[in-house]
Amino acid sequence: MTDLSAEDKKLVTLARATRARIQAAEGAAVRDTDGRTYAAATIDLPSLRLTAVQAVVAMAIAGGSSGVDACVVLGEAQDLTEPDEAVLGDVAGAGGVTVHLGDARGAITMTDVMARS
Repeated sequence: MTDLSAEDKKLVTLARATRARIQAAEGAAVRDTDGRTYAAATIDLPSLRLTAVQAVVAMAIAGGSSGVDACVVLGEAQDLTEPDEAVLGDVAGAGGVTVHLGDARGAITMTDVMARS
């Protein structure tokens, strides 16, 4: 995590703790365009299935956010799924959204910037 900003390191901590709390497949955290942070984990119920990214973006939007500047996703996946890319594209801030992917321990393996769709 040494190359991450202090704000992005906070997102890693939030995503890791949220994932671990319920032992979910993934944990995600975002920072919105106002600087507020949100964290969520994968939801896998018989009647409701959301990726961690979908859940955290829903929380941000429900909290009044108009866009997302950064997102951290921790888990076993090597890439974002198409639905996760789509939802982040929908809410990307004016400069896009910086996405950091990492393993369950919080080691970041990939960083990319996604433009608003």
